[in-house]
Amino acid sequence: MENSTTVPEAVAALHTAIDALTDEVVEGLRAQLPSYAGVSLDQLRPRVRASLRNGLSLVQRWSGERRGPLGSVPGEGGAHGAHGVPETHLDEVTELARALPVEDIISAYRIGTDVVWRRFGEEMAARRGTAEDLLPIAETLRAWADANTLRVVRSCRIGIQEDAMTDRRRAALVRALLLGQAQWDESLAGDGAAAGDGDGDLTDGAYDRGALRLPFRACLPGAAPPDGPNAPAAHTPGHPGPGDRAFHRIVAALRPWLALDRAGKPLVTTVDGEVAGLLAGRPGGLCRSLVLGLGAPVAPAGLAAEFTRATQALRAALGFGLVGAFTREELGLRATVVALPAVGEGLVRLRLAPLAERGEDGAQLEEAAAAYLRQGLRLDAAARTLYVHPNTLRNRLRRFEEITGTSLRDPADLAEIWWALTHRRLHGPEG
Repeated sequence: MENSTTVPEAVAALHTAIDALTDEVVEGLRAQLPSYAGVSLDQLRPRVRASLRNGLSLVQRWSGERRGPLGSVPGEGGAHGAHGVPETHLDEVTELARALPVEDIISAYRIGTDVVWRRFGEEMAARRGTAEDLLPIAETLRAWADANTLRVVRSCRIGIQEDAMTDRRRAALVRALLLGQAQWDESLAGDGAAAGDGDGDLTDGAYDRGALRLPFRACLPGAAPPDGPNAPAAHTPGHPGPGDRAFHRIVAALRPWLALDRAGKPLVTTVDGEVAGLLAGRPGGLCRSLVLGLGAPVAPAGLAAEFTRATQALRAALGFGLVGAFTREELGLRATVVALPAVGEGLVRLRLAPLAERGEDGAQLEEAAAAYLRQGLRLDAAARTLYVHPNTLRNRLRRFEEITGTSLRDPADLAEIWWALTHRRLHGPEG
């Protein structure tokens, strides 16, 4: 059957009022979808307007042709794809989906379709349109919305999967760079995805030596130090794994200082469950929300060595309960204890091994010396932390000196005892 003239007239009226229709849809989207409220009008309005024109043009074309079987639409499978969706429009929506949840985009089509259907009904009523006119139009609009939604979801899924694959590859290359398993890549100096087809061979000459590149390793405060200066960290709340909330908190805190590739993506990864990567500069302020080990700004060939120093700084900061950003040099002797475990092992054998032979009594004497050092050689303060009388502690310290052959009044002996006790605390009784 031939359609009455009321349909093309109603469609033409909506085309004429496209700006007002666009404003109404945009207002509905921003009111009902918080994610859309965060998108600028300059981005959102052109996309909504283009989508509305696509839908109205489809109805206009349909109204000028004889309908095929129920549910079919003329022009299906043409140059614009199913139901007249231009590929450029899908590209724009896919790009938008990288900043918005896909389920919100689906809801947006429903909201927009409801607005258009209501306005179209008003125009048809003003022209005394019949139910026979409205029913096929409703079917057409719903089919158009469903087809768009399906294609958008598929397109977004492909785009997001591609992004995820690129992110994983970037993270793997940054990890290899920090661990000395790859050289610098031109794309990491600023633009594009990581180069090479999986061979991990990155050209050193492309490094931008005018920009700082500081290797870092970070976790949240409260993470227990692992058993060695380079040992894998346990997956505790302070040691995030990929996709962990802690990972995103750390990256968000460091975002102003993170080095970026040419695509504007941060050069960040995880190493043994901890966040690691490259910074363009040292974070400002006290950085009280993180424990951050830093290397020095260095040429690409030296990044792996500086990352080792950053790891040692992080281990030392964790071991001593410090919060903030530190280089190994800034932590002084604390970092040296972490960096030279062999020295610590030797001092443990020399100064603490005689105590181990005495079982619980030896452990009690070691605890007394440790408390004495922690309290700055203040006897009364140390006794309070152990819940003993100062004379009791004085007696234990005397016995400690006799058994270990040391003097707690000799600076050299004090330094060795402190080193041995600190090594034992950081590396465990077997360290």
